[in-house]
Amino acid sequence: MAATKNGAGKLKGETPAKAPPLPAGSDLPTSFAETPGAGGETHQSTNAAELTMTTQQGIPIADGQNSLKAGPRGPTLLEDFILREKIFHFDHERIPERVVHARGYGAHGVFELTDSLADVTRADVLGTVGQQTEVFVRFSTVAGNAGSMDLARDVRGFAVKFYTNEGNWDIVGNNIPVFFIQDAIKFPDLVHAVKQEPDRGFPQAQSAHDNFWDFASLSPEAWHMIMWQMSDRTIPRSFRTIEGFGVHTFRLVTAEGKSTFVKFHWKPRQGLQSVLWNEAVKINGADPDFHRRDLWNAIESGDFPQWDLGVQLFDQETADKLPFDHLDSTKLIPEEDIPVRIIGTMTLNRNVDNFFANTEQVAFCTQNVPPGVDFSDDPLLHGRNFSYLDTQLKRLGSPNFTHLPINAPRSPVSNFQQDGHMAMRNPKGRANYEPNSWGAEGGPRENPARGFVSFAAEIQAPKQRIRSETFADHYSQARQFYVSQLPIEQKHIGDALVFELSKVERVDIRARAVSHLRNIHDDLAATVADGLGMDLPNAAVAAKPTLDLPPSPKLSILANGPVSFKGRKMGILLTDGSDAKMFAALTAALDTEEATWEVIAPKIGGVTLDDGTAVAAKHKIDGGPSVLFDAVAILPSADGAAMLAQDAPSKDFVSDAFGHCKFIGVGANAKPLFDEARLPAELDDGFVALAKGKDATAFVTACRELRFWPREMNVDLDAASVR
Repeated sequence: MAATKNGAGKLKGETPAKAPPLPAGSDLPTSFAETPGAGGETHQSTNAAELTMTTQQGIPIADGQNSLKAGPRGPTLLEDFILREKIFHFDHERIPERVVHARGYGAHGVFELTDSLADVTRADVLGTVGQQTEVFVRFSTVAGNAGSMDLARDVRGFAVKFYTNEGNWDIVGNNIPVFFIQDAIKFPDLVHAVKQEPDRGFPQAQSAHDNFWDFASLSPEAWHMIMWQMSDRTIPRSFRTIEGFGVHTFRLVTAEGKSTFVKFHWKPRQGLQSVLWNEAVKINGADPDFHRRDLWNAIESGDFPQWDLGVQLFDQETADKLPFDHLDSTKLIPEEDIPVRIIGTMTLNRNVDNFFANTEQVAFCTQNVPPGVDFSDDPLLHGRNFSYLDTQLKRLGSPNFTHLPINAPRSPVSNFQQDGHMAMRNPKGRANYEPNSWGAEGGPRENPARGFVSFAAEIQAPKQRIRSETFADHYSQARQFYVSQLPIEQKHIGDALVFELSKVERVDIRARAVSHLRNIHDDLAATVADGLGMDLPNAAVAAKPTLDLPPSPKLSILANGPVSFKGRKMGILLTDGSDAKMFAALTAALDTEEATWEVIAPKIGGVTLDDGTAVAAKHKIDGGPSVLFDAVAILPSADGAAMLAQDAPSKDFVSDAFGHCKFIGVGANAKPLFDEARLPAELDDGFVALAKGKDATAFVTACRELRFWPREMNVDLDAASVR
């Protein structure tokens, strides 16, 4: 009886809308005049005929752009009822789905400390080398609803809950180190702009529409983040291949009260990797759960994803010398200026056993920090500290959401909070207040030695609604990001901007957006204007001139990609009569590389190789397109190739692999299929012949590069812009 293998690597037996008229004296094609505020933000001009913005109580609002702070760089004040009402209402817009980050996926794991920070913080979780701490991680998209697709062009949430010995610590971050806005009072506006347009309920999980680009084109502070959003960072290959960032500056504080500023980084040991836009669109059609499936399968197979936790540490003196304000969440600190110090490793080693109980009910709050970790005066962070707790109350329906197992601290909990919906525990005994005089029976007491103590930052400033002048440089780091990309990455940014803005109906919004690009890089602005078929507009008025900062190689995906094919997936296209020896050699080479492989065949029942071996298929050819794989091998028999050459999905399989710059293994009989798919007669170096057993190793070695990028420069209509 013939031996069998399964198919997954295991042995077994338009027309543009008319723009409104330009205001007199305006240099930009805008629908209303813009005047820069203190931080470069723009405001609509006002006249008596316009409605006055008010609170829900009808109180007129003088400034809806800035939260109330103690001085331009001081902390946000709790008395700011305009900020609190605006975010309160925003947090309660939808139930039970999260307003943002609705589509998420989570896993359990462990964090092990490898380098103690006991010299700069009293936090126990960061003090003892070798200490292991349970974690839960939730990855997510931002803009889409819970039922949207995984491969939307979007920021990815990267939230980590540490169940420490001193309570829960949440690093609630993203896969991008900066954000669109500088002040939390603008967050509802940002999300409203990017979400479905309210009169029509679409598009969702997309920023390619008028409302988002209208908002962005009127918000200079957003353009650093927009450069990241338009890069390949927002179409990642996997959750396993993204970085994570805490975004804000936090503080680490010692028992003596000494403060050190810190920024948190998660570095994937799997390397960085993204897909192409055309590929992402097709993945969403073939497998809208692509990222979820990838993470689940990796953990189930024992290929546990890992990230190193790194920190950038700096003091006030260093902060004062930076050419930007570290309290501004639209800025990052280049690693070349302050290196990232690796202090530990997180391993995700267990899938959830109930998606709702874990991934949906988990509640992250930026305010959750253990003693020894504290906040800076970043106004966006202060708004988040209020918002997250408030939104959990609405979404989970009770102040007792910490009683749910996924949210419950692993350390003892003892206080006088009681009752409410779904209370799983209540104080015992007579005393439910403090201070009390009931002695040992009186319940818990404050502990100045162990308890959380805020850093004693000195504050003496007027209360103002103002944006600090130190926040006003909106373009220098956007330019730095662009010049730090490799040419093919710069091309993809231009492609993305052209695609997004081509979906914008109003010509004036497109032009206003391109005007910002002129402050970032003229070549990029010219490329986008040409792609849109429009004249190059004047540059937007900048609050501060753009600095020519040096490139930062750490900002490139391709410069920080994987060094092996480990953890990646090969698609092997077989037919009846395929070469058994070559199939065996290729799968052996992939197993040695610790990669995975799956078989695609004309029928899901599989194929019989030329030596009689039966191989089951993982995918039927029209259900397993090449977009699902990092590389492909085409190994049909002669008769099989002739059959596939008449099949549209089979031709799409190879033409898409070619168009997406993938490495392609070429079996001896593959040419008829290539010819019918209209691949070039002369194959480039991204094709590797598979004629002998040793060729399999050479092919897998070539695949370590992941893509053969020179191909895109020869086949893409828009490639001339970067030649």
